[in-house]
Amino acid sequence: MARFLFTMLPANDLGLPTRMVPIARALADRGHEVAVFNPSPAPQKLIAEAGLTSLPPPARPMPQPAMDLNPIAEGWDVEHFFSGVYMSEQYVRDAVAVYVDLIRDYAPDVVVDSFEPIACLAARIAKAPLATVLQGNIHPASRGFTWWEDERPVGLPSAAAFFSTVAQENGLAPVERVVDLMAGDLALIVGSPESDPVAQDANVTWIGPMVFLRADAALPPWVEEFGGRHGSGSGRPLVWVYSGNPRYFTAPTPVDSIVVIRAAIAALANEPVDVILTTGYQELPAEFGELPKNFRHAAYVPGPLMAERCDLIVFHGGHSSVMTCLKAGTPAVIIPTITERVSNARRLQALGAGEVVMPVTGADGEKRVDIAEFAAAVKRVLGDAKYRRAAQRVAESMKKYGGAVTAAEKLEQFAGHR
Repeated sequence: MARFLFTMLPANDLGLPTRMVPIARALADRGHEVAVFNPSPAPQKLIAEAGLTSLPPPARPMPQPAMDLNPIAEGWDVEHFFSGVYMSEQYVRDAVAVYVDLIRDYAPDVVVDSFEPIACLAARIAKAPLATVLQGNIHPASRGFTWWEDERPVGLPSAAAFFSTVAQENGLAPVERVVDLMAGDLALIVGSPESDPVAQDANVTWIGPMVFLRADAALPPWVEEFGGRHGSGSGRPLVWVYSGNPRYFTAPTPVDSIVVIRAAIAALANEPVDVILTTGYQELPAEFGELPKNFRHAAYVPGPLMAERCDLIVFHGGHSSVMTCLKAGTPAVIIPTITERVSNARRLQALGAGEVVMPVTGADGEKRVDIAEFAAAVKRVLGDAKYRRAAQRVAESMKKYGGAVTAAEKLEQFAGHR
């Protein structure tokens, strides 16, 4: 049996662990030794729910990053995005050292990473085989986040020089682009060539949607009070609103998704629909007080089951949420909050499975949407069966890629070959 270490960008969101946990669980169920590293609170809960081993940080302290949220929110592609995450050579050096310790202490046969170039560089330094699990628009051979534009602007910032220095200090070749570190010796792409295209000559394997669902998972009993396509409650359409982390800090930032909650309440409070609002193990901001009578909040529900039960999903454009929609064959209305999410949202819209309502940022730093435009989009998607037919078509087409089982098989073969 092999030993696998799963790493990912340690953001306090469920997107990356939702992608990685099903694969880790599949490998563990096949008898392999598996550990996951993401010390953030919300991912920790999902890792524990999956019954997986969560590695604590090594003895060496993790450095605290100083971030520029503008490239993170408005990055043209992942290279531009990372310029806002890795802002100093010393931070990259110190963070890489932590991951090198982590990898050497655990001594995996394979490091399996998603979206953390620090871990990818550390794997190279520690001479550990590297597999990556990526969405299409963050693979080095993709057109990036703004795939609908013709040319990448000249002169966008990059953190490549910092990574290059640290790589050379450890006897490795210079790094021309940070994104190239994530190519991996094995690259698995979540989704399909239709939802997540990359260059035709890229050496990748599509694995279909990655959505975590525990074997004994069930929706809370109170969901039966609501309507929805498989419900017998109110008989009204059921809308699932998922905001993810509404606020990352106490003050407004360009990456917040509280706009999703505000728009849903403003547009749907007096409509003949039922709304279940979830926040991904995050607290509901106090500003909302008592929710409208047709709303119910839960910090977390099993996403795949909720997606199958509801008639429409409203969310922030995260890739894992797009995969949840498409796997369930449920249409969506998306309010994308950063460029990466605009990219995902526009892919789903291009497939015919939903609509996009773009927010604008006010002088106070808060994002807002035109409530009338959002309400009209919700009514269109609920009222026109073409959106559901498109989502169901994609769901059917994705079944052939095998999901976590295919991913686990590819990783087993990779570990055995190594």
